This record gives sequence, structure tokens and C-alpha cells, in this order.
Amino acid sequence: GRSDPSVPPSGVSCSGCGAELHCRDSAAPGFVPAEKYQSLSESAAGLRGAVCQRCWLLAHYGQALRLQLPPEQHRRVLSAALRRPPRHGRGSLLLYLLDVLELPDPVLPQLLGLLGPDVPVAGLLVVGNKVDLLPADSPGHLGRLRQRVVAACAQAGLRGALLVDVRLVSAKTGFGLEGLVSQLQHSWKCAGDVYLLGATNSGKSTLFNALLHSDYCKSRAPDAVDRATVSPWPGTTLNLLKFPVINPTCDRIFRRQERLKEEATKTEDDLSSEEKKCLNNLKKQGYFVGEVGRTFQRQKSRPVVEFDPDMLSYSIDEDPKHSPRKHVEREEFTYNEVKDARWCYDTPGIVKEDCVLNVLTEKEVKLVLPTHAIIPRTFILKPGMVLFLAALGRVDYLQAAVEKCTSLILSPLDPLHIPAYFGGLTFSLVPMGGEERMKEFPPLVPQDITLKGIGTTEAVADIKLSSAGWVAVTAHAEEKLLLRAYTPRGTTLVVREPPLLPYISTIRGARIAGSAAYRTKKPPSLVENLKTTGRK
Repeated sequence: GRSDPSVPPSGVSCSGCGAELHCRDSAAPGFVPAEKYQSLSESAAGLRGAVCQRCWLLAHYGQALRLQLPPEQHRRVLSAALRRPPRHGRGSLLLYLLDVLELPDPVLPQLLGLLGPDVPVAGLLVVGNKVDLLPADSPGHLGRLRQRVVAACAQAGLRGALLVDVRLVSAKTGFGLEGLVSQLQHSWKCAGDVYLLGATNSGKSTLFNALLHSDYCKSRAPDAVDRATVSPWPGTTLNLLKFPVINPTCDRIFRRQERLKEEATKTEDDLSSEEKKCLNNLKKQGYFVGEVGRTFQRQKSRPVVEFDPDMLSYSIDEDPKHSPRKHVEREEFTYNEVKDARWCYDTPGIVKEDCVLNVLTEKEVKLVLPTHAIIPRTFILKPGMVLFLAALGRVDYLQAAVEKCTSLILSPLDPLHIPAYFGGLTFSLVPMGGEERMKEFPPLVPQDITLKGIGTTEAVADIKLSSAGWVAVTAHAEEKLLLRAYTPRGTTLVVREPPLLPYISTIRGARIAGSAAYRTKKPPSLVENLKTTGRK
């Protein structure tokens, strides 16, 4: 669609990303093609509830438009929002969401600098997201993951009275969300506004949508507040979206606890066929599954069927006439409902610098980012062998006395090659576009790494290839290893010690005869808040 610079901005926010709707510049956030903009403006509903072209393409086609939005603008919007004066005599609660796969989180150390001394913050609650993607490598692995997040907070200077709590959740499958809502209602109650913060692609919009349909949100709000656009493309939230927080009175907390107790007595056999279908689908997507319910449901009036009797009768010489669709009025909050409301805001994602996702196209991002439970792949390597992850990374095994075991943790769609030597051109899925795309893709840059093994069942370290995945290295105790790892120029390679999943190499099948690889093995999924039936 064409743009029309002569038309002034609408003053109405996109219900998907929060940007102001306009038709002036197709490269700016909030753009709507001029033809569509005019038709919406002239309709009965107007632009209220409409989405911009970018959100439409993200939601319906999974495509992302390249926008002229520098990282400085993201930070400026976020900084201005956090520096608002307290509306209720108390500072805001920051709900910082980090991707546990990305530990150490690249944005967490910048948080204090972003806030500054003049930001009225009363507390910080750190939430580790996407735990559903990681298999349990040993008993108590969730507790170990939580300690890793706590240690990351301490290293970033976030401790003491400022740090309210650390939680682990999956915004996608619902695991841990009921506990998060309970923590928010017990510790924070309804003292002030809440801001969702986090790096791009940490899952903020997914969490925002889940909380919108939970006991943390006013019961009528889902009918009046649009859901945030969810997509794997980094930076999908461009401005501030919000919903009103429910006041957790003693009666409401009691009724909520009774609902949770009742649901905890159910088994999978007690679920409806539709609930079982949804549960089985979530089990395929993640290792840890939960459910987000609602205690306070708004009673909706039954729809009244209206018809025109004259439209039901017509002669055999006439075609039946169809009446135009009746406009459905959108739900709106009254002044009394929101005059003293506390709000939960979804903020723009903080752009991660030196990230491999920044050099990928939208189709390539979909291939790289894991969306389902990750199944590790384990290999036995000898000196001179190489792990080659398309054009996103490479690990050379240069020197050691014996073989070593490596477990590769990647998206299931990532192509993997294990050549004993390099020669010629290797074609792979990422980057896409053949030789022309490879010419503009940044070259791989090496970094030498020396490690000392601690045992054949426990990894000594992870070699994290930016956001493309990581390699967990296992070797005999006291065995020295010399490795050379490569990542695209301009991206960050991290040696993660201790490793995120130290016993990940034990999750494997039998060795494939005549191969360096083991067969893969997927552990079973765990369902939260459901009784086990005792069946195998």
C-alpha cells in the first residue's frame, strides 16, 4: 500500500505494538496503507482496535518489516516510561524477564545504568522464561537453574531490598505462571504500576498475553484490551501496551486458593476432550507444562438473535438478499473502573548488541530460534574433528590425549555437519539465499579456548555461539583440551562456566555404529498442578 505524507497522525495506538497509527511513512512504526487508513477512519469503529501493517504481517504471515527504529529509540521510550512520577505515592515494580537459554543475560548488567538514580523503582522481580525448552538433566535441575539466575542478578549488582524474588516460568506453556501471579498478589498486592522489561525475544509479549487472561488482570479487561503481537522476530513491542491489575482483596485471594486446590486434585482423566487435546499439544512443545486459569469470570449476557422478517421471504425470481453485518461495539472501561487502577505495562524490548539474530532475516530467525522442546545431540570427537553449525558457528577440536564427548544444544531445525576436514563449499539452511547471501554474510572469526575436564558424565563448560545454541564439553578428569570456536564477525562468543546443564550428555540413546553420534532421546514432559494417575 502507498503512503500519504499529507495526512496527520491519528493519535490512536496500534493494538498490537502500541505505536501511533498513521499513513505518512511506510518505514516508520505504526504505518497503515493510505487506502486502508482512510476506510478505517470513515468506519463506525474508526481506528480503535486496528493494527498496523507490521503487526498484521507478523500475526498472519510471520513476516517482519524492516523498520527505521534504532536501538536508541527503544531505550528512549523505555527510559521515559520508567521516569514517570509515581501515581499512587509509591514507585513501580519492575518485572524483568530473561531467557534462561541466553544466560548470562546480556542486558541484565545494563539494567542499573538504564534505570539511573532518578527512576522511582520500589522493587525488582526477575523471571527466568523458556524453562519448558530445556530437558531435566538431573534431579533438582530447576533449583540449579534458579540459582544461576540469582547469581547473574548478584553479578549485575541487583541484590538486597531491591530484588523481590526470582521465579522460573514458561510464558508459552503456562508452567509456573500461577505461582508468579500468587507471588505478585501476596508481595506486591496492588501497591503501584508494574512494568514488564527484558531483552528482545525474551517472551515479554507472550507473558503479557498470559497475564491478561489470568487472575492478575481485571475480569472485564480481556474484552477491552487487545493482546500484544507475538512473533519470534526481535523487538515486536514498539511502544507501551497495558492492562488494569485486579485488586487482590482477602476474599479474592481465598476464592483463588480454593480454585487452585480443586484443580490440584484433578488427573488427566478428569479433563475434557478439548483440554486433553490442548495438554497433549503443549507436551509436544515443552518439557514443563502448566495451566493458567481464571477464578473471576465475567458473566456475559446471551446474544440476542435479530432478523428482518422481510429478508426471510423472497420470490423464486429473486436471489436472497443478505443484510450488511452489524457493527459490534467494542468493550470500553468506564471512568470509575480505571480512575484508581494500577496498570501492568508491556515495554519495548531492549535490543541485544553483538547478537547473531541482528544479522539474520526473518525466515532465518525462525530456523534458528527454538520454539519446541530441545532434544540434545551428543557426539564423540577425536582431535582434528569439527562441529560445524552452518554459517552460524564452528568448533574445532585441536588437541587432547583422548576422545571427548560433546552435547550440542540447538533448535531442532538447525542443520549440523561434522566434517573431519574442511574443503569446498558447504551448503546449509542458514543463511538462506545461496552464494549472493553468503557474500554479504559476516565471516566466521576464531577464538581459542582451553578447558580442563572434570569427568565423563559432567560437562566442564558451555561454548555459547551467540543466540544460535551452545556446545557442552565433557572430558576425562584433569584432561586438558584445546578448542577453537568460531562465530560470525560482530557477534559474541561466551564460554559459560559452570555450564547451564552440566549432565546433559547423559540424555542420549545408544551409540550409532560406525558413527561419531549417539541416538537422540527425549525425556517425558512434566505437567504442573495435576495429580499423576500412577500409570506407566
